Amino acid sequence: MSEYYQDPTQDPKSREYKGPRAKLTDLVPYLKEHRKTLILALVLSVVGSLLALGQPLLIGQLITAVEQSLDITTLAIVIVVLVISSALVGAFQFYLLYKTGEGVVLTTRKALVARMLRLPIWQYDRRRVGDLVSRVGSDSTLLKSVLTQGLVDALGGLLQFVGAIIVMAFIDPVLLGSTLAVVFIAVGAIALTGRRLRTATTQAQIRVGEMSSSVERALSAIRTIKAARAEDRETEAINKDAHAAYDQGLKIARLSAVVAPIAQVAFNSAFIIVLGLGGLRVATGTTSIASLVTFVILLFFMIGPLISAFGAYASVMGALGALARIKEIMDLEEEEPGGQKLARKVANSTAIEFKQVRFSYATDDEPKDIIKGIDLKIPRGSRVALVGPSGSGKSTIFSLIERFYEPTSGTILLDGQPVTEFSRDSLRQQLGYVEQDAPVLAGSLKDNLLLGRADATDEELEQVLAQVNLSDVLNRDSNGLSAEVGEDGIMLSGGERQRLAIARALLASPAILLLDESTSALDGPNEQRMREAIDAVAHDRTLMVIAHRLSTVVDSDQIIVLEHGEIVGVGTHSELIKSTPLYKDLAKHQLLV
Repeated sequence: MSEYYQDPTQDPKSREYKGPRAKLTDLVPYLKEHRKTLILALVLSVVGSLLALGQPLLIGQLITAVEQSLDITTLAIVIVVLVISSALVGAFQFYLLYKTGEGVVLTTRKALVARMLRLPIWQYDRRRVGDLVSRVGSDSTLLKSVLTQGLVDALGGLLQFVGAIIVMAFIDPVLLGSTLAVVFIAVGAIALTGRRLRTATTQAQIRVGEMSSSVERALSAIRTIKAARAEDRETEAINKDAHAAYDQGLKIARLSAVVAPIAQVAFNSAFIIVLGLGGLRVATGTTSIASLVTFVILLFFMIGPLISAFGAYASVMGALGALARIKEIMDLEEEEPGGQKLARKVANSTAIEFKQVRFSYATDDEPKDIIKGIDLKIPRGSRVALVGPSGSGKSTIFSLIERFYEPTSGTILLDGQPVTEFSRDSLRQQLGYVEQDAPVLAGSLKDNLLLGRADATDEELEQVLAQVNLSDVLNRDSNGLSAEVGEDGIMLSGGERQRLAIARALLASPAILLLDESTSALDGPNEQRMREAIDAVAHDRTLMVIAHRLSTVVDSDQIIVLEHGEIVGVGTHSELIKSTPLYKDLAKHQLLV
C-alpha cells in the first residue's frame, strides 16, 4: 500500500508522507560498484586541499622575502605551480564525481526497474504507474547531487577546513577564536533548516509523482478524452497537481534561500572581524603584516569549503528525501519464486484441479470474497470454457492458475502436483496466457512476439503470425517483422492486437493455453479463422477459454458456469441449456447466437 495517505477528497497539499526516512548509509549499496572511483576522487580531494593550504603559507613567505629584499623568483614559480596543479586536480576530481554520480543514478534505476518488474501483482493494483515512473526518473536523478555537490567534496572540504584552522591557530589564536564563534552560530542555524528541507523535498517528489500519474492517465486515454470533449477538465485536473508541485517547490526554494544568506553573513562577519581586529593587532605590533595576509587568505580557504558544505548540505537533504521514496520501493518484497523446478508428470489425467479454493481481496473494511470454495477438474487435452456474468470470478481463476495471486485457502494442482511446488518461472513456462485486454507493447511486431520466446527465428515468427491470420499485417508494411505497432499497438486494429497476443502465447508452445475472451474483438470471418487456428494448436494441449460468444462455447468438451464466485453448472452446451437457468439466460441474451 502507498506509504502516504492519498484521500481523493482532500486537497493535494494536505497529504502527508508516512513512508520510511532515508539516511546516508542507505546510499552505500549503490556506491559499492563505484568505490574505486570514489576512493580516487577522495585522494584527489585530499591532494587538492593540501595544494590549496600550501598557497597562503608560501604567499606569507613571499611577503616576508619582499620585506627583506630577498630573491622571490623560486617562491613565485612554486606558487604558480601550486595554483595550476590545484586547478587541474580540482577539474579531474569534478569529472570523477560527476561520472560517479551518473553511475549511481544508473545503478539506482537498474535496481528500481528490476525490483518493480518483480513485485507481486497486488502491488500494481494499489499503486499508480505514473508515480512509479517518477521514482525511476526524477527521484533517482536527485541522488547525483549527493556526489557532485556533497559527499566526497564535503570530505575534502572538511580536510581543508580543519587544516586551515590548525595553521590559523599557530598564526593567531585570538583571531581564530573570534572567527570560529561566528562560524559555529551559522552552522547551528543551517542545521535547523536541513530537517525541514528534507521533509519538503520528499513532499515535492510526491507531488511530482502525482502529476506524472495524472499525465500518464490522461495520455493513455487520449482518444476517450477527446471524444468526450474533456480536454479542459483533464487539463484543469493536471494543472491542480502541477500547482501542488509548484507550491512545494517554492517551499524548498524558500528554505534553500535561507542557507545562502546565513553563509554569506557568516563569511562577511568573519572577514570584517579579521580585518578590524587583525589590523589593530598589526598596529600594536602583536602580529606582522605577512601573518595577517596569510591569515586572511586562510580565512578564504576555510570559509570557501564551509559555504560549499552549506550548499552541499541542502542538496544532500533534498537527495535524502528522494532516496526515501526509492527506499520505499526497494524495501518491498519481490514476488516469491515459489517451489522447485519440477518435471511435469504427464501421466496424470487431470491437467488442472481446484480443491475447495477460496480467494478474497483485502479491503479497508473487510475481505471481499471473489472465489467461494470451488472444486473443478480440467482433463488433460480437453477444451474447457468458463462463462458467467461480469464479476463472477472467471479472470480471477486464470490469475490464480498463473499464481498472480495466492488463494486464501484450498489447493490448486497442475498435473496432480500443487502449483506451490513449482517455481513461478517453471509454472508459467507451461502456461500460455492471453489477457482480456490483449496488451501490445510499443515497438515492432518482432519485439512483441519475442516476449513469448526470445530465441524464435524469423521463420517461426512468420509462421505463427500466419496461424492467427496476421499475414496481411506482415505484408502491408515493407519493414515486415520490424514494422512498428505504435504505443499500445495503436497501429493495429482491436482484433489484430488480440491475435498478436495469441500468437505471442502460441510461440512458446505451452502445454496449457488460457485465453481470456480471445475472440471478443473479432468480426465473423476473422473469428472463424481464429477458431481454426486455435483448433490447430489445441491438439495435444489443454485449452481453457473465457468467452461471451456462443460460437466459442458450443464446441467445448466442458463448460463451467460461474456466478458470484461459485460454480453453478458444469456440462456440455446441450446439457446446460436444460439444467442451468443462468446458462440458458446467458445463451439467450449475452452469448451472441
